[in-house]
Amino acid sequence: MSQTLRKKNVTIINTGCANIASVKFAFERLGAKVLVSDDVNEIKVADHVVLPGVGAAPVAMKSIQSKALTECIQGLEQPVLGVCLGMQLMVTSSQEADLGCVEDTTCLNLMPGKVERMQVGELRLPHMGWNQISIVQPSPLFNGIDSGSYFYFVHSYAVSKYAHTLASCEYGGAFSAAIHRDNFFGVQFHPERSSDAGAQLLENFLNL
Repeated sequence: MSQTLRKKNVTIINTGCANIASVKFAFERLGAKVLVSDDVNEIKVADHVVLPGVGAAPVAMKSIQSKALTECIQGLEQPVLGVCLGMQLMVTSSQEADLGCVEDTTCLNLMPGKVERMQVGELRLPHMGWNQISIVQPSPLFNGIDSGSYFYFVHSYAVSKYAHTLASCEYGGAFSAAIHRDNFFGVQFHPERSSDAGAQLLENFLNL
């Protein structure tokens, strides 16, 4: 492992709504120093920041707001990677709402976009397991990763393929497998569970 990677420090935002351990171990295997924190000052000084997420958007956003992290995340200037639900929280809004609530969940608005429940016909939801991605726009996040590579997905909601899509995937229709705007990157899949391709993507993120 290169000395450059060994010196990188990554802060994983503790939203209270994620299985952070597997993401933490994946970065540590690459030689990164990893901190899990919901402290604004610690997040701001990190070389790289990860926004993880598992579960429902309304719960995650309430947790982020209760920890007073919204403005902190919106103001970050270093590379930020959203994973799974963390990616979905990066856009403007999510159709996933509290039970009985008809209003969309307001997300972080780091880039335009809306999360919608997947329309997959007779296919099963959640979309769970290995699937291939197609690279839509060249990006250093996908250096050394070919179109057609397999990544591991678990989700029932998605962002449609649109202007900020870096990579797409097909499951009852095309959706965004990765998105990007400025210093903010998001992946719908779980790179920490995606074998060599996932490790390559995390290493690429550390090199941004």
